[in-house]
Amino acid sequence: MIEFVNAKINIGLQIVRRREDGYHDLQTVFYPVGRYAGLPDNPEPFCDILEIIPAKEPGIRFHFKGKMIDCPEEKNLVCKAAGLFFEASESDSLALASSASASARGERGLEIILEKHLPDGAGMGGGSADASFTLRMLNELISQGYLTERGYLARQGASAGQGYSDEELAEMALRLGADCPFFIYNRPMYGCGVGEKLTDVKLDLTGYWLVVVKPDVYVSTRDAFAGVIPRPGNIDLRTIAEISITDWQDVVVNDFETSIFPKFPELARIKERLIRNGAVYASMTGSGSSIYGIYDDYEKAMVSREDFRGETTIEGTYLLKL
Repeated sequence: MIEFVNAKINIGLQIVRRREDGYHDLQTVFYPVGRYAGLPDNPEPFCDILEIIPAKEPGIRFHFKGKMIDCPEEKNLVCKAAGLFFEASESDSLALASSASASARGERGLEIILEKHLPDGAGMGGGSADASFTLRMLNELISQGYLTERGYLARQGASAGQGYSDEELAEMALRLGADCPFFIYNRPMYGCGVGEKLTDVKLDLTGYWLVVVKPDVYVSTRDAFAGVIPRPGNIDLRTIAEISITDWQDVVVNDFETSIFPKFPELARIKERLIRNGAVYASMTGSGSSIYGIYDDYEKAMVSREDFRGETTIEGTYLLKL
């Protein structure tokens, strides 16, 4: 089984309250991006590639290709997701390490291969998406009876032919990260709480184009939250589809920009350039550091993207069909 893993952007991000547990309540709209990358009308690649295949040896083996991220296996979200899934499924025949007893019983294992291309530290949820897609793919294999029929699972809470519901997977995904549940659904959604309370939002940006600029800047999530001042949202983001996109710029805001832009003025300059190049709306996504612009015309978007080409302070620029 193979899947192409997309990313997300935040359209508006309001930090409304600091909680007693030290976390913050927020309000945002998650929008999936990159789902059409690689297709004929948007041939530029912008996805991770995740593959799960059977293995002769028992246990789970992980292989990582593409962009190398300095992260030990035990902290990698794909590894955590697989371990969590089989733990939740009460499996005793698929462990993170092979065992002599499992081999003696003739049990087989799985290989999980991740080819990494999405930018990291971009505020686009690449790692979270990898984790949630791992859960979704393993769940699909259960739903198809694939794992149990081939001896990969001895027993599980979700029986063969009856995988977990999206709600159950989202609850599992939350243990891996606050924005992981979104990628279980992977459609436009309004998020509140720490981002895990999700409801559908009727927002369709079909026909628009997205330019993403990832500068050579790292913004610590901890530092981003430390500098923000919680306040009530200026608008109800659940009604965003009722507001013309041409009016978003003054009312749909990412509160992190207030604290992060003064520390990293180059991010503010990128946003200004995207708007100057014809974006109908531009914003930072998540806590950064990527800045995106939404364009109503492919030619404008392409020219804007080219405006950043070759700059040494820019890690990557991406042109995506929405």
